Amino acid sequence: MKKCKITVLKKTFEEELAKEYGVPNLGPCPMLKEGQVFYADYAKPDGFCDEAWKAIYQYVFALSHGASGETFYFNDWIRTPGVAICSCNDGLRPVILKIEATDENSEINYTPV
Repeated sequence: MKKCKITVLKKTFEEELAKEYGVPNLGPCPMLKEGQVFYADYAKPDGFCDEAWKAIYQYVFALSHGASGETFYFNDWIRTPGVAICSCNDGLRPVILKIEATDENSEINYTPV
């Protein structure tokens, strides 16, 4: 298993939807910052948003286990092998994330019980 690099590409804010459905003074996501980089494999990286992790962990898992090239999403999504562009599931203020496979080996850093 390899580590994946997760980069926060863009924070968005759906102002019209937020006015209609959000709480007063809702703004862009306060959890992540554009340009932030995290490394992950089987576990959520420290400081990464729990909800964003729930939305992207299956892509991290697939890429860390070698899903890339011609077999990753049938070559009809991302042109670069070993890359996924995803977003968190916040419909009012989604954050766009880039997930890249790396050559860095992952190590289990806990003792199984």
